[in-house]
Order: sequence, then C-alpha cells, then structure tokens
Amino acid sequence: MQAVLMAEKLKLSLPLLLPGPPPSKPLFPDQHLSTIPSPPPPITPLLQNLQPHTQTPNPQSPIVPRRRKRIGKSQDANRGKPWSHARLSPTGQRILRTLKDPTFNLTEIDELLVELFEQQSGESGSSVVSLSLDVLGIIKGLGFYKKCDAALSVFEWVRNRKDSELLLNSSIIAIIISILGKEGRVSAAASLFHNLCKDGLDVDVYAYTSMITAFTSNGRYREAVMVFEKMEDVGCKPTLITYNVILNVYGKMGMPWNKMVGLVDRMKSAGIALDSYTYNTLISCCRRGNLYEEAAEVFKEMKLVGFSPDKVTYNALLDVYGKSRRSKEAMAVLQEMEGNGFPPSIVTYNSLISAYARDGLLEEALELKNQMVEKGIKPDVFTYTTLLSGFEKSGKDEAAVQIFEEMRNEGCKPNICTFNALIKMHGNRGKFTEMMKVFEDIKTCQCLPDIVTWNTLLAVFGQNGMDSEVSGVFKEMKRAGFVPERDTFNTLISAYSRCGSFDQAMAVYRSMLEAGVTPDLSTYNAVLAALARGGLWSQSEKVLAEMKDGRCKPNELTYCSLLHAYANGKEIERMHALAEEIYSGIIEPRPVLLKTLVLVNSKCDLLMETERAFLELRQREFSPDITTLNSMVSIYGRRQMVSKANEILDFMKRGGFTPSLATYNSLMYMYSRSANFDRSEEILREILAKGIKPDIISFNTVIYAYCRNGRMRDASRVLSEMTKSGPTPDIITYNTFIASYAADSMFVEAIDVVSYMIKHGCKPNQSTYNSIVDWYCKLNRRDEASMFINNLRKLDPHISKDEEYRLFERMTKKWS
Repeated sequence: MQAVLMAEKLKLSLPLLLPGPPPSKPLFPDQHLSTIPSPPPPITPLLQNLQPHTQTPNPQSPIVPRRRKRIGKSQDANRGKPWSHARLSPTGQRILRTLKDPTFNLTEIDELLVELFEQQSGESGSSVVSLSLDVLGIIKGLGFYKKCDAALSVFEWVRNRKDSELLLNSSIIAIIISILGKEGRVSAAASLFHNLCKDGLDVDVYAYTSMITAFTSNGRYREAVMVFEKMEDVGCKPTLITYNVILNVYGKMGMPWNKMVGLVDRMKSAGIALDSYTYNTLISCCRRGNLYEEAAEVFKEMKLVGFSPDKVTYNALLDVYGKSRRSKEAMAVLQEMEGNGFPPSIVTYNSLISAYARDGLLEEALELKNQMVEKGIKPDVFTYTTLLSGFEKSGKDEAAVQIFEEMRNEGCKPNICTFNALIKMHGNRGKFTEMMKVFEDIKTCQCLPDIVTWNTLLAVFGQNGMDSEVSGVFKEMKRAGFVPERDTFNTLISAYSRCGSFDQAMAVYRSMLEAGVTPDLSTYNAVLAALARGGLWSQSEKVLAEMKDGRCKPNELTYCSLLHAYANGKEIERMHALAEEIYSGIIEPRPVLLKTLVLVNSKCDLLMETERAFLELRQREFSPDITTLNSMVSIYGRRQMVSKANEILDFMKRGGFTPSLATYNSLMYMYSRSANFDRSEEILREILAKGIKPDIISFNTVIYAYCRNGRMRDASRVLSEMTKSGPTPDIITYNTFIASYAADSMFVEAIDVVSYMIKHGCKPNQSTYNSIVDWYCKLNRRDEASMFINNLRKLDPHISKDEEYRLFERMTKKWS
C-alpha cells in the first residue's frame, strides 16, 4: 500500500528538475589527441570553440605555453611579495604604525585621521588622489596585519565625510569587502556592500568580485550566485577572475554540467579567453558528478590550446578519477605527471589512495601508502581517514581500528573527517553507544561537528529504520546553526525512505526545490533508491530516462537502484536483461554493480544467478564487501546449505571481515529451520556478548525456532527478554506465537495473544486470524471457528465487516 501511495505522490514530483535552459552547444572540438596512456572510452566532445580566435596548432610544431596577464591583480606592485607600505606618504606610514599598535584605542581614530586630511588639504585632483592612495594603503595594511576592526573603522570614518564619494574609489571598496570576507564577517560585508550600492558609490566589477569571493570562501554559494546575477543585471561586465570564481561556486554547488558549459559559453561570447585556472577549475568541477570523461576532455583541450598542465591540474584530475573509482586511469595520470617533471605530493598520493579505496582495492591502497613513506612523504590525516573509511565500508572493522591506532601512534591528530568515519563505522554495526561516545570525543579533541557529521548521523539512523531519531537529529542540527544543504536534503530523502516514511521523503524533496537547491546526481540516486524500496520500477525507468535526456549523467549507483527496483517489483526478466547488459559490457561492470547483482539475486532467491554474479566478481579480481558476503550467507542459509555458508564464513575470517548483525541473522535463520535449532539462541548470546544490539529480526528468528519445535516456554522467555531490553514486538512476533498455539490446539492461548497485541497497540492483520480459523478447520472444529468469527468484534472492536465476511468465506472454502 505504501508503494502505491508513493507512486501517486511521485507522479506529482516528476520531472525532478525545474525547467531550465536548453543544453549548451559543445565547447570542446572533437580532437583525437592522446594525452593519457590509458584514457577512458571516447565520448562526444563537450566543449567546442572554447577560445574566441583559436586556430588548430600544427601537430608538427611544438606547443608553446601561453603567458597571459591576469586582470586586476597584475597591476599590484606588491603581488607575490610581503606587504609593503612604500606607496604610503610619511604621514600615512605613521598613522598605520599607530593603528596596528595593540595599545591603540579606536575611539581616538578621529583625531588621528584628521591629521592626515589636514596635512593634505585642498581640492586639487592630485590631493584627492594622494589621499585615496593613503586611505587604500592604510586599510590594506591593516588587513595584512589582521586588524579588521581598525580597517573597518578607517573606512567608515572616511565614508562619513562629505567628500567620501571622491575618496572612496572602487579599489578601497573591494579591499574592505575582501578583508571582512577573509575574517569570516561575510554578513557585515554583505550589509556594507548593500548600503554602498544604495548610496550610489562607485561599486565596480572588482567590488562585486570581492563580494562574490567573500560569500564563496564562507560557503554561502547561493548568495554568491545572487550577487553575480545582480552584477549582470546592472550592466557590470564580469572579468576573467569573476567567471573563474563563479565556476568554482558552480562546482561547489554541484550544478549540472550543462550549466557550467553555459557559463563558459557566456565567457566566450564576452570575448574573455580562458586561462589555466579556468581549466583547472573545470576539471575540479567534475568531481561531484563522477564526470571523469568530461574531465579527460577538458584536460585534452587544455593542452591542445597551448596550456601546460601543472601540479594543480594533475592533482585535480587525479581527484576526479579517485572519486569516480577509476584507479587505472589515476595511475596513468600519475605516470604522465612524473614523466613531465612533477613529483607526486601528499595530495597526489591521497587522490590515488582514494581511487583504490573507493574501488575496494584496499591492499593496493595500503601499498601506495607504503610507497609514499619510502619516498619520504609522511601520511597525513586525510591518508589515514581515507584508508579507515575504505576498510569500514568493506566490513573490515579490525583493519579500520588498526589504521586508527597507527594514526595516533604516528602522532597524527584526527580531524572531524576521521570522527565522521568512526561514527559511520559504529553506527552501521548498530553499536550506538560507541557511536555516541565518538560524537562526544569530538568536543574532547577540540573539534566541532560539521555538516557531514550531522548527515552521517541522519544516514545511520535512517538505514536502521529509526525515523524518530532522524527527525530528532535534524532538529538538533538546525538548532546548532547548520543550514540544510544539498547533501543534507539527499541524506534525509534516503533516510526517511529507508524508514518507510515515503511521505516525509517526498516532503523533503519538495522543501529542497522550494529552498532553491537544484537536484544533482546524488538527489536523483536518493529518489531512485526510495522508488526501488517500493519496487516502483516503472517510475524508476522514467527517472533514468530523464537523466539520460541531459539532466544528469547516470552512474553505477543509478543502475544499482534500478536493479533493486526490478527485484522488489518482482520484475525478474527486466532484472535479468539489465544484468546481461552489465556482464556484456554495454554498462561497464563496475565492482558495485556486480556486488548489487549478488544482492538482488540473493534477495529473489535465485541461487544460480547469485553464484554467477559472485563468481564474476571474483574472476575480475574485485574484492567483495561485507554486504556481498552476507548475501551469499543468506541464500545458502535459506536453502539449508550449511557447508556452503561455512565456506563463506571461512572466507570472511581469512579476509579479515567483521561479521555484521545481518551475518548473524542469516545464520540464526539457517539454524532455526534445522534440527540444530538451539544454535539460534546461542548465536543471539554471541551477538550480545560482542556488544552488538540485536534487532527485531534477531529475536523473531529465535522465537520462531522455539515455536516451530513446540518449545513455547523458551519462546515466551525470549519474548520477555525482548520486551524488557530489546525492540518492540511486531506483528510477526505475535503471529508466530498465535500460529504455534493454534497448531497445538491451544486456541485459548492463541486468542489471549491476540488480545495482548491489541492492548499493546499492534493491529492484527489477515494472517493473524487466518491461523486461528485455518487450524479450527484442519481439526474439524467448524462450530468453534464460526463462533470465533461471530464473537471477533468483542475481541477486536475495530474489525471491519469486510474482514468478517472474508473469514466466513475462507472457513467455507476450507471446509468444502
């Protein structure tokens, strides 16, 4: 029923993206220039006619790197040198020395600055220019010496003069906005900027660019874009620097690729040629959407038009490949980088380690860490945290803890990313006490929770079906002053859908659109995952079609969700068809796709298909993770293939995998259906001894094992323990007791359980009453069955007439 309701709601939600401009024309010409030893598959060129007057170079002539003068800052004589007061007048220098003196009281600033203006009195143009230069130099110097309050006081003092319009030129305005932005006082900068515009002062492109940069450096990206749009509306033409900053903002916001391409189109139309910083920014923008093919095209075009890649370029490209799980391409870039005289740095190695760790190639990631140590590069907090996250994701908790201990022994102080990885590790294992201890340790180590910390807590509680905790964490997050961003919205959509709260998931999506946040690849994947849980494969196909239509490039996680949608919707033929596309290479058989094939086939109880996917994963030398291995244990356990299940357990032990609650639940299920059913409770005790909190499935499985074998006292004992310290009994718990009592002709006890469950807020379902009626019929006690149905309203006042009629019909069919 929930799935149907969700489908109806999503009909109103699609398409996901608000109507936008048509896709820009390609920016890169179709060049066949080999730049990387093992390039990714060729794609349609993305950028075309990027330079206004670029000619294709002669392939036989060497490419000479371009040298271009940067707009704006290139005129600063002090650029690249320690700040100097050489351009200040002697009076200006003395005033600066006084203002930066810690003992100076800003209430005396009036007397100090009056002296400067009296000494250069007069209305001549040269006097005004001289005074402006002094004011600029003093404010700039105070900014250099981190005297933000003094700089602002000087600015405001000059602004309050009658001749302020003559003195406060665009350079001074840009500098004071920049100083406030660097000090994190972006709201003060925004208020000042607004008032200056309102007062009609000379606010030019450099002031606008400083305001955009201030918002950007403080993470207020949407406001940066608003200033950019206002700038264009008032006819102020952006410079190369402005465009570069906004490109960076688009990347941080996860804007669709066609939006970034459109921005580059506007640069070209304005006659602004791209520089190496633009290319590097474009490559960096490819990180969020796994746009490794687009990044490779930008890299090729950059070299084609005459720019030589630098260390920043190579590291940005490595980072894209790392986040896209393209370890082979990343190694090829490393080889080219070293061949061109750029020795790898800590940033380089961290990107490579990230690529291997994300791909599940943890041994290779560790080998890279050893290589960097041999080269004298000391691993940093990012190195260790990446490895820790990799081992956690693979289910190798012991190895993850060892990495954390090594990190501490080497004197490397954990940062908030490390704590976030530990929170995720304990939370994913259901160890909530340890998880919250890590959360408390954040404060002890003088760190502060960041947006990722809150998002991780939301995700952990969501995947454990704890919707009230999800809502509680979200409230605490807002109370702590964090504004929900795209990742938070995506996490909430995923968390609520995991809890079965589809209404809330879609409400979050609508709130996201209303907040002006543009959906990205993660949003699409979060919604697809929500659809998949409801088995809504038709809606999933529509979302995929929209993505392919240019909205957002699908990745392997997109197809994973589609596989789950087919599996949950019982569309086995469609699932097989998509699997064949993966095996044949039409869709690249990435490790996560093969792992998902193991999972969905196991879920559908397709043994041969499950084993095929697992064999394919192993033959391609991809490392399985704990979820994959649990799927194998699960299908073998359901089929009572004990020796096969033990083979997987041995593999887990040899590989250093830490069994999870799902592992133990599958083993309990296997034994609960066997002659060795007592083993189910033994495993439950092992879980508790390890500090893992059993869930409702754990207790229900043990209760079933005892009920199935007539051990009702033991089943009741486990139920009593469950109600005291475990999860709340659900409909499956009660129905297991009712069916067992009815099968043993203990109808009074069965009816007592029905009364108990109603009293404790658990509504009976059809299976509840079917068990009682069916066993009355099987035992030839038709009159008692009829009496039970006739008196059912006394037991359950909320039962419907239709349900009573259905039970009478069922009794009649069973008896006939």
